[in-house]
Amino acid sequence: MLSYSTKGSAKGPLVDKVKEATQLVRQQRPDLLIDGELQADAAIMPEVAKIKDAQGPLAGKANVLIFPDLEAGNISYKLVQRLSKARAIGPLLQGLNKPCSDLSRGALVEDIVDTVAVTALRA
Repeated sequence: MLSYSTKGSAKGPLVDKVKEATQLVRQQRPDLLIDGELQADAAIMPEVAKIKDAQGPLAGKANVLIFPDLEAGNISYKLVQRLSKARAIGPLLQGLNKPCSDLSRGALVEDIVDTVAVTALRA
Protein backbone atom coordinates (compact mmCIF):
# COMPACT_ATOMS: atom_id res chain seq x y z
CA MET A 1 0.00 0.00 0.00
CA LEU A 2 1.91 3.02 -1.29
CA SER A 3 2.22 6.35 0.44
CA TYR A 4 4.65 9.25 0.75
CA SER A 5 5.46 7.80 4.18
CA THR A 6 7.07 4.55 5.26
CA LYS A 7 5.87 3.19 8.61
CA GLY A 8 5.23 6.55 10.22
CA SER A 9 8.08 8.56 8.68
CA ALA A 10 5.50 11.28 7.94
CA LYS A 11 2.14 12.21 9.40
CA GLY A 12 -1.06 13.45 7.84
CA PRO A 13 -4.53 12.54 6.62
CA LEU A 14 -3.27 10.87 3.45
CA VAL A 15 -0.94 8.65 5.47
CA ASP A 16 -3.79 7.81 7.82
CA LYS A 17 -5.97 6.85 4.85
CA VAL A 18 -3.39 4.32 3.63
CA LYS A 19 -2.88 2.94 7.15
CA GLU A 20 -6.63 2.48 7.58
CA ALA A 21 -6.98 0.83 4.17
CA THR A 22 -4.14 -1.56 5.00
CA GLN A 23 -5.84 -2.52 8.27
CA LEU A 24 -9.15 -3.11 6.46
CA VAL A 25 -7.50 -5.45 3.97
CA ARG A 26 -5.75 -7.33 6.77
CA GLN A 27 -9.07 -7.78 8.59
CA GLN A 28 -11.06 -8.80 5.53
CA ARG A 29 -8.38 -10.88 3.81
CA PRO A 30 -5.92 -12.23 6.39
CA ASP A 31 -4.70 -14.70 3.75
CA LEU A 32 -3.05 -11.87 1.76
CA LEU A 33 0.50 -10.76 2.45
CA ILE A 34 0.08 -6.99 2.45
CA ASP A 35 2.11 -4.17 3.93
CA GLY A 36 1.85 -0.43 4.21
CA GLU A 37 2.19 2.39 4.40
CA LEU A 38 5.28 2.24 2.20
CA GLN A 39 7.12 4.65 -0.05
CA ALA A 40 7.59 3.18 -3.53
CA ASP A 41 11.33 2.66 -3.13
CA ALA A 42 10.86 0.79 0.16
CA ALA A 43 8.20 -1.37 -1.49
CA ILE A 44 10.30 -2.56 -4.45
CA MET A 45 13.98 -2.17 -3.54
CA PRO A 46 15.35 -4.55 -0.88
CA GLU A 47 18.40 -2.34 -0.25
CA VAL A 48 16.12 0.61 0.57
CA ALA A 49 13.74 -1.54 2.61
CA LYS A 50 16.69 -2.60 4.81
CA ILE A 51 17.03 1.05 5.85
CA LYS A 52 13.40 2.17 5.93
CA ASP A 53 11.50 -1.01 6.87
CA ALA A 54 13.90 -3.82 7.72
CA GLN A 55 11.28 -5.85 9.62
CA GLY A 56 8.53 -5.49 7.01
CA PRO A 57 6.99 -8.72 5.69
CA LEU A 58 7.79 -7.77 2.09
CA ALA A 59 11.16 -6.05 2.68
CA GLY A 60 11.37 -4.41 -0.73
CA LYS A 61 10.00 -7.36 -2.68
CA ALA A 62 6.43 -6.22 -3.39
CA ASN A 63 5.01 -7.59 -6.63
CA VAL A 64 1.73 -5.64 -6.49
CA LEU A 65 1.63 -1.89 -5.88
CA ILE A 66 -1.61 -0.37 -4.62
CA PHE A 67 -1.72 3.37 -5.10
CA PRO A 68 -3.54 5.63 -2.64
CA ASP A 69 -5.82 7.09 -5.29
CA LEU A 70 -6.56 7.28 -9.00
CA GLU A 71 -4.44 10.39 -9.46
CA ALA A 72 -1.25 8.82 -8.08
CA GLY A 73 -1.84 5.59 -9.98
CA ASN A 74 -2.51 7.31 -13.30
CA ILE A 75 0.52 9.59 -13.04
CA SER A 76 2.79 6.64 -12.23
CA TYR A 77 1.31 4.44 -14.96
CA LYS A 78 1.82 7.06 -17.66
CA LEU A 79 5.36 7.91 -16.52
CA VAL A 80 6.44 4.27 -16.53
CA GLN A 81 4.72 3.58 -19.84
CA ARG A 82 6.21 6.54 -21.70
CA LEU A 83 9.66 6.82 -20.12
CA SER A 84 10.49 3.12 -20.15
CA LYS A 85 8.81 2.49 -23.50
CA ALA A 86 7.14 -0.43 -21.75
CA ARG A 87 4.17 -2.21 -23.23
CA ALA A 88 1.39 -1.30 -20.83
CA ILE A 89 -2.05 -2.87 -21.01
CA GLY A 90 -4.86 -1.37 -19.03
CA PRO A 91 -6.32 -0.12 -16.90
CA LEU A 92 -8.68 -3.04 -16.47
CA LEU A 93 -11.73 -2.01 -14.52
CA GLN A 94 -12.94 -4.38 -11.80
CA GLY A 95 -16.26 -4.91 -10.04
CA LEU A 96 -18.57 -4.41 -13.01
CA ASN A 97 -21.08 -6.91 -14.40
CA LYS A 98 -19.21 -7.14 -17.72
CA PRO A 99 -15.55 -6.70 -18.71
CA CYS A 100 -14.72 -3.05 -19.26
CA SER A 101 -11.51 -1.20 -20.04
CA ASP A 102 -10.54 2.42 -20.44
CA LEU A 103 -8.40 4.05 -23.11
CA SER A 104 -6.43 7.24 -22.84
CA ARG A 105 -6.98 9.90 -25.47
CA GLY A 106 -3.22 9.56 -26.00
CA ALA A 107 -3.46 5.81 -26.71
CA LEU A 108 -1.41 4.49 -29.60
CA VAL A 109 -2.79 1.92 -32.05
CA GLU A 110 -0.82 -0.81 -30.21
CA ASP A 111 -2.43 0.27 -26.91
CA ILE A 112 -5.91 0.04 -28.41
CA VAL A 113 -5.33 -3.40 -29.95
CA ASP A 114 -3.86 -4.76 -26.70
CA THR A 115 -6.70 -3.38 -24.58
CA VAL A 116 -9.39 -4.73 -26.93
CA ALA A 117 -7.73 -8.17 -26.92
CA VAL A 118 -7.52 -8.35 -23.12
CA THR A 119 -11.10 -7.11 -22.72
CA ALA A 120 -12.32 -9.74 -25.20
CA LEU A 121 -10.45 -12.47 -23.31
CA ARG A 122 -12.18 -11.39 -20.11
CA ALA A 123 -15.64 -11.53 -21.74
